[in-house]
Amino acid sequence: MPNRLAHETSPYLLQHADNPVDWWPWSADAFEEARRRGVPVLLSVGYSSCHWCHVMAHESFEDQATAALLNAHFVAVKVDREERPDVDAVYMEAVQAATGQGGWPMTVFLTPDAEPFYFGTYFPPAPRHGMPSFGQVLEGVRSAWADRRDEVGEVAGRIVADLAGRSLTDSLPADRRPPRPEELHAALMGLTREFDAVRGGFGGAPKFPPSMALEFLLRHHARTGSEGALEMVRATCEAMARGGIYDQLGGGFARYAVDATWTVPHFEKMLYDNALLCRTYAHLWRSTGSDLARRIAVETADFMVRELRTDQGGFASALDADSDDGTGRHVEGAYYVWTPEQLRTVLGEKDAEFAATYFGVTEEGTFEEGASVLQLPDTDGLADAERLAAVKERLLAARAERPRPGRDDKVVAAWNGLAIAALAETGAYFDRPDLIQAATDAADLLVRVHMDWHARLHRTSRDGVPGANSGVLEDYADVAEGFLALASVTGEGVWVEFAGFFLDTVLLQFTTEDGALYDTAADAEALIRRPQDPTDNATPSGWTAAAGALLSYAALTGSDLHRSAAERALGIVTALGGRAPRFIGWGLAVAEAALDGPREIAVVGPQGDPATAALHKAALLGTAPGAVVALGAPGSDDTDEVPLLKDRPLVDGGPAAYVCRHFTCERPTTDPEELGDRLRG
Repeated sequence: MPNRLAHETSPYLLQHADNPVDWWPWSADAFEEARRRGVPVLLSVGYSSCHWCHVMAHESFEDQATAALLNAHFVAVKVDREERPDVDAVYMEAVQAATGQGGWPMTVFLTPDAEPFYFGTYFPPAPRHGMPSFGQVLEGVRSAWADRRDEVGEVAGRIVADLAGRSLTDSLPADRRPPRPEELHAALMGLTREFDAVRGGFGGAPKFPPSMALEFLLRHHARTGSEGALEMVRATCEAMARGGIYDQLGGGFARYAVDATWTVPHFEKMLYDNALLCRTYAHLWRSTGSDLARRIAVETADFMVRELRTDQGGFASALDADSDDGTGRHVEGAYYVWTPEQLRTVLGEKDAEFAATYFGVTEEGTFEEGASVLQLPDTDGLADAERLAAVKERLLAARAERPRPGRDDKVVAAWNGLAIAALAETGAYFDRPDLIQAATDAADLLVRVHMDWHARLHRTSRDGVPGANSGVLEDYADVAEGFLALASVTGEGVWVEFAGFFLDTVLLQFTTEDGALYDTAADAEALIRRPQDPTDNATPSGWTAAAGALLSYAALTGSDLHRSAAERALGIVTALGGRAPRFIGWGLAVAEAALDGPREIAVVGPQGDPATAALHKAALLGTAPGAVVALGAPGSDDTDEVPLLKDRPLVDGGPAAYVCRHFTCERPTTDPEELGDRLRG
């Protein structure tokens, strides 16, 4: 019989709806039940494309004996970390403080007052590698709760007090100022020290795509001309594009590489990674004209639209790492890897030999059981484009016959905001109106389904139905970022207006008087600690994303209120940029924009006029850090929604572009080439 999760909308929770464990969703009722029964709470946090979450589910949560022990002595609560990032953040902070590490599945034992007292991540079904079995953990916690409850309560109280005492206010500079040029240079030097000059990227294994740090380096190069900054971007982007972390057949990036060479990925594909990397490669092309960067940007955009777009026009969260390998086994990477024999079956001997050489497929393999992850070694001159396209088409068709990885089809507001920005810009750069339309459709969905009458956001939706969970800071900030990028590309000022609604909520609900930001709204559900994390991880933190959106909005509207809030928020970048640049890359990128102005470009001219379009394209292709672009016709409604356009006359009766800083403008130009020259850093 299904448990209580059968009524949830999260695909991850629904995966556990038929477990013999009597799961509860996160709710006041669950903790009230624990109080009524006098038992502790088991909190299990994961997400649908998490490999080890699936492993622990199969080993333990589907096991009748384990479920019986859990049901008898605990109230079991299951949380989708992507749906409730606030719950995940609070307890992950406790796990990391107690154990020095974290990850998913996250396993935390709580008192009925939601206070944590014992922590872990994955636990195996039998003891191994120095880890106790999950059954041993359950028995140990049950015994401690029964025999030493006062001691458990004291431990929980100390943990909660420690968490409550942590504050970021002391980390902010006294004057709450953005970084100065020398401080951004120090961040560059920090990244240079950690750069892998042989393989690209930063640090060792596992290796994650550093999209936000790369955006900082591109903007730093644009502002300063630093060739070292640009070379780190070039080398890293080429290494990732040629490695197994990139899907050489279907496009799109896996979550990370388990090695330092980008060879073997953890095969799950996340919307946020692909949105961020699509934009990074598009911006690298904008800076260098690289054919490789162009190809990867377009292929990644096409992957998002083809594989992640939902029927309602939004974008699904992820594709699983695991799939059926054809024998009934659920295996990581089964959909993506190839053996020489599989190539021969699909292509025949001659083309299989070519494909094996081109994609680095060997008899020994680079993955498990002699299979290889497709890569792109140095194959210049090996094949003509027509032959390669034919081989890829046949391999893709054969792969499509394999059992597909599962898709988490919930729509997350923040990640859709990132996708909107990436698709809008990529579509504009490469004359792909279909990508701009996909971005517009996703924005429409966020307004229709995720936004209520008070301009408050629901974090998730599924099948066009909003979830019950309120948006967190990153939702408001990333959606505003996406809408502002969409406005720059389409010239539709309504997206600026919507962004303003969301940023007003950021100021009212998430921002303190001293310029700090919290991840949850002031009126959100109270947890044991109000989460607050300014560091960029897999995505820009809500804090740094808000700083960027506030800065862009101020540049378009002239709002001192939003500009001041952005500058105060950048104080955390001043504090952390030199010490941990890899973990505040987006904040550093925003700081580069603030230092440059950012530049404000108003393009005025009749809609549909080729000369207007040429100036608009030149403005969008400018590399000045964080520049904003407004497009409109004199006297149109957009001049009311986007004050940057106000009182900008045509020049000699024709279209013109105005380049400004803080609404102080240079003489207008009617020449796209001259405009491009003005916007090169």
